[in-house]
Amino acid sequence: MLNQMHLVEDLRRQLSTPNILLMPCAFDALSAKLIEQAGFSLTFMSGFGVSSARLGMPDTGLISYHEMLDQGRNICHAVSIPVFGDADTGYGNVMNVQRTLHGYIHAGFAGIMLEDQQNPKRCGHTKGKQVVSQLEAIERMAAAVDAREQARKMGHDIVIVARTDARATLGLDEAIRRGQAFQELGADVIFIEAPQSIDEMTSICREITAPQMANMVDQGVTPVLPPEELEKIGFKLVAYPASLLTASVEAMQKALLKLKSGEPVDTHLSFQDLQKHIGFQDYDNNLRRLSTKKAPDV
Repeated sequence: MLNQMHLVEDLRRQLSTPNILLMPCAFDALSAKLIEQAGFSLTFMSGFGVSSARLGMPDTGLISYHEMLDQGRNICHAVSIPVFGDADTGYGNVMNVQRTLHGYIHAGFAGIMLEDQQNPKRCGHTKGKQVVSQLEAIERMAAAVDAREQARKMGHDIVIVARTDARATLGLDEAIRRGQAFQELGADVIFIEAPQSIDEMTSICREITAPQMANMVDQGVTPVLPPEELEKIGFKLVAYPASLLTASVEAMQKALLKLKSGEPVDTHLSFQDLQKHIGFQDYDNNLRRLSTKKAPDV
């Protein structure tokens, strides 16, 4: 793993380039390694994915700060690309938000996403979510920005993605107002979750000048557009929060049906290739290198 500050610098450099950044979302260390091996320059630890993979439970506020931090530490240590960490609501009041931000820095994250939902939070494309008042949302984000400034004094940094889910319950205008307020506070990226049309997506990018993030969820409430169209609208980041998890579940279900019927599981991935993706070859090379070193003369 690279130094956390180097990863933050890399992430800020990527955000300053003109091209849109594609961000498949990881749910564990292996999925993060595969994202890096596929040539992507950054990734995002999805709370939806981690809750599903680690707990086998829905993204409804059931997973804790410590569980997310532990999963994130493993993900960050498995790759050498910047990782955003989903930090939900910050796991409590403004003091919890600050503790969460510092914890994510020390876990190795280059970025953190914080949102304005009420506890318990819910996946942004499901029913039943509610947001806190605008005042509380602003206080929460101000605490995060303050914690980032504290971290900078100690030689650390992190990119803040400020998310609002206000579109679903309070309307697009309120969501945009919150996004603008988060930008004024000092958030680096603004994420207005679940716009319901291309016109709404265009309005968001027109009204907010900070880098914007789009969330592509198949059969969600937001139109799923190709990267070139999102870039034309004005988005800088595009996340695919469930694509790898969905593909994994589907592949495992097909394999289990084969096994249940007594048939072998046919895949194009050999056991030898699987070992390479996991890192057996690197492990063996390092073991040989370290084992051949001569002991110093006493």
